[in-house]
Amino acid sequence: MDIASLETFVAIAELGGFTRAGARLHRSQPAISRRLGLLEQELGAPLFERLRGRARLTEAGRAFRPHAEAALAALKDGRDAVRDLQSGLRGTLSLALVGTLADTRILDSLRRFRRRARDITLELRTASSAEVTDLVRRGAVTLGLRYGSPEGDDLAVHPAGEEALLVVAAPGHPLAGRRLRDSRALRGERWVGFPPLSGDRSGAARSLQQLLVRAGLDDADITLIDSLTAQKRLAQAGFGLALMPESSVRDELRQGLLVGLDVLPMRAVNPITAIHRRNGYLSPAAKALLTLLVSQPLKPARTRRAW
Repeated sequence: MDIASLETFVAIAELGGFTRAGARLHRSQPAISRRLGLLEQELGAPLFERLRGRARLTEAGRAFRPHAEAALAALKDGRDAVRDLQSGLRGTLSLALVGTLADTRILDSLRRFRRRARDITLELRTASSAEVTDLVRRGAVTLGLRYGSPEGDDLAVHPAGEEALLVVAAPGHPLAGRRLRDSRALRGERWVGFPPLSGDRSGAARSLQQLLVRAGLDDADITLIDSLTAQKRLAQAGFGLALMPESSVRDELRQGLLVGLDVLPMRAVNPITAIHRRNGYLSPAAKALLTLLVSQPLKPARTRRAW
């Protein structure tokens, strides 16, 4: 079993087709097919169902995928360790973070890191919390910054602060500006929220459901929308209330496009965590950035003006 075969398998699994995998790896489609055929021969099972224009993982392929990704990630760790030994604090460091966190004081930490490590190229990617976890787990990035804690003991999780969650509504909502101690005032209100994601029990959908249950609103009608921007637009238009990270609605609150509802039973914070593979290699630069992120944790900035 060679590295090229593993790279071929993972590329097909990620991209869903032989042609796209060939383009990524700069190999012809016949070469891709031969590599995969040899791997399937060695494993004694087909890894993909060949469908018209695409490829779908078989049960054997799904079982093999995390091990192939882990093997490639370990190889990358080895290369990085040798590179760092030879070059010192030089090279590239990759970080995936939830997009809304790019509008917080975490940016100050990233700026300080860049000033201290001028010879390190910091590559940033934005994704959902579940996607950040997947990128770290696959070794596609070294560090991740997400809301909540991922499941699984293969990842190391470091608290990096917390952010307030706000209930927001359209301008002119009759409950705006009031402190609601009794959540029954929200009975009959519709909500917009994220659909639940399998395997991510700390996600935004679960946070909303838990808070609604805590507030006695577990029978609330929730319209499932998988886009944060679309949720904000629907809330602005009066289609429902939404539960949002403070950083994601700061501008809309300031501009009067949304208003906050101070519902005491639904006051909550979203924990922020920095993650990396537990047995993965962390370069000196990665350790420095991780230390910076967790030693100066983000704290909720919510004030009365947010309401």
